[in-house]
Amino acid sequence: MRRSPRDAARAVWCARYRCNVSTTRRRRPALIVLVIVGFLGCLGLAWWQWTRFESASGDFQNLGYALQWPMFAGFVVYAYYKFVRYEDAPPEPKKRDVLTEIPADLLPERPRAANTSVDDDDPALREYNAYLAALAEKTAKTEKEQPAP
Repeated sequence: MRRSPRDAARAVWCARYRCNVSTTRRRRPALIVLVIVGFLGCLGLAWWQWTRFESASGDFQNLGYALQWPMFAGFVVYAYYKFVRYEDAPPEPKKRDVLTEIPADLLPERPRAANTSVDDDDPALREYNAYLAALAEKTAKTEKEQPAP
């Protein structure tokens, strides 16, 4: 069976650019170089801060930086490790068509409405309500007697 010139060109192109290898695998050497440069750069800065700390003009801030830069170098390696693991097994995509529901016990309960029923058995409450009614009546009578400005 004869292949068309287009298929032959594609085969040459795929051989040259590794069509069967994922794009992340092709970029991995560049990422490894980047991680090595970042790691060595952080360790170099830690060494530089350590020599500054040991010099006559050094202080404890330089010591803090000298201890901090190796942690940054470790983070560079850790970030690369997590990136590679994420490439190999990405998380499941979220389902957009499924409704999600908040669990009932997640949020605090709303406060209940205050009891609005008047308890007529309390004599102090009855006296206070009568005082308020008289005060409102007196205010209404005073407003009627005064002319509007």
